[in-house]
Amino acid sequence: MNLYLVMVMRRPQFDPAVVPAHQRFLDELRAEGRVERSGPFGDKSGGAYLLRATDLVEAHAVAHRDPAHVSGGWDVTVYEWQAR
Repeated sequence: MNLYLVMVMRRPQFDPAVVPAHQRFLDELRAEGRVERSGPFGDKSGGAYLLRATDLVEAHAVAHRDPAHVSGGWDVTVYEWQAR
């Protein structure tokens, strides 16, 4: 599996009620061994998580199931990450 950095940035129409669903989503991925690290940014503008996936297509598919993306209140961007 490869590593992908998923950035989730709040839009002005962000709904705080989505946060618990987003956190449950990350907990499920963590239980599957798919998320190594996750957390919010200190300025509350969004956050990021490190996702394991077979390729970029799969990483996008997983990230687009995130309630943060589904709600439309967050911009979700996926980067292939070649961590050392």
